[in-house]
Amino acid sequence: MKILQIIDSLNMGGAEKLLLDSIPLYVERGISMDIALLTDNDYPFTKALEAKNCSKIFRLSQGSVYNPALIFKLQKLLKNYDIAHVHLFPAQYWAVFANLLNGSKTKLIFTEHSTSNRRIRNKFFKPIEKFIYNKYDKTVCITSGVQEIIDAHAKVKRENLPIIENGVNIENVINAQALNRNEISPDLKPDDKVIMQVSSMHEPKDQKTLIKSLHHLPSNFKVVLLGDGVLRQDLEEFTKTEELSNRVYFLGRKTNVYEHLKSADYIVLSSKYEGLSLSSIEGMASGKPFIASEVPGLKEIVGGYGVLFPQGDAQTLAKKILSLENDPEMYQKIVEKCQTRAREFDIHRMVDKYIQLYEKLSN
Repeated sequence: MKILQIIDSLNMGGAEKLLLDSIPLYVERGISMDIALLTDNDYPFTKALEAKNCSKIFRLSQGSVYNPALIFKLQKLLKNYDIAHVHLFPAQYWAVFANLLNGSKTKLIFTEHSTSNRRIRNKFFKPIEKFIYNKYDKTVCITSGVQEIIDAHAKVKRENLPIIENGVNIENVINAQALNRNEISPDLKPDDKVIMQVSSMHEPKDQKTLIKSLHHLPSNFKVVLLGDGVLRQDLEEFTKTEELSNRVYFLGRKTNVYEHLKSADYIVLSSKYEGLSLSSIEGMASGKPFIASEVPGLKEIVGGYGVLFPQGDAQTLAKKILSLENDPEMYQKIVEKCQTRAREFDIHRMVDKYIQLYEKLSN
């Protein structure tokens, strides 16, 4: 059984991190697995996977992932594999067209990582979306919420929409060593309280709500943002406008995320929506209280374990943080509940379920 993972790139994101962490585990279990990247520009995750020396990495271009010529490159690759497991758009489309050119000889799996995207919200895409989703033998949904959305959106049979939650290597998070404060930023003082968010800087992540919460918190509370994206400059300008530049730190992309999480006092994710957020699971495993907006993809994971606040409500977010700051016993209780919950999403469980799916499709 030969499996090819296909993804837009190994630029730093949740689905990308999932493949970096899981491919070596599949190989350890005796699964022959390689990966095709629609584009690659020596991203850190690509280098990290290459260093593990566990699978072939096919770099199909250094240009746009939207180039239809990628279909023909995938067509040649697919002939050598029993199953192709696809992630993200436009890889989702190109893999279907490539397989059709080969007479649909390769079994196709797509993992839907999100509860929302522009195609789902645009009626123009509905006919082609229905066509694409139904060309996959299985579309794996990372939550029941995702399953319901894809069922309604693309009219896929429920039997072809299995649920497999994304996973995190929990022990790697728990065993990470915290950084010293001056390793995060030389401007951070020992008595500063660090609120950290790890996410891309795109509109759904809503870092502005977290930044605004500082207006309702003592001056020694600081926000540290890990990640990058098209809105970084806008967020930096917003921070200046809010006169909070001395309390917000933009660290960009980091490969040692777990060490950063362990050095924070609070982990926050203020998103407008999520799929099944790996950042939330990593945050809950970090040994710090995890606070998230009460939205699909987060409330299902965090509710009853971490702390939820109404999406976009900076003042309530600040109140939730202060209530934990003023109650050390509750702080520790939330930490313990978060870590218990995170263990339910251990990556080894996810790998077991996918291997069962691969074996079922290959028989």
